[in-house]
Amino acid sequence: MGLLSGLLTLPLAPLRGTAWVVDQVLLAAEREYYDPGPVRARLAALVDDFENGRLDAEEFDRREDELLDRLDEIEAYRRGTENG
Repeated sequence: MGLLSGLLTLPLAPLRGTAWVVDQVLLAAEREYYDPGPVRARLAALVDDFENGRLDAEEFDRREDELLDRLDEIEAYRRGTENG
């Protein structure tokens, strides 16, 4: 960026800074949303609840299916970002 274009676009600097912050927040939220760790921890807790009789088989199956679907979604997202 040349000196003249730098001076002419100086009033836009706060806007560029704000856009950068928004991008960083979105990236952090995306990393957190697509982190398989919490889903796996919930799955382990679910198994523990079932084995200790705190859940019946029907409720366990329903919740397990939801968590496994979520893990599939995360896996698909990660494959897509690795290739793209």
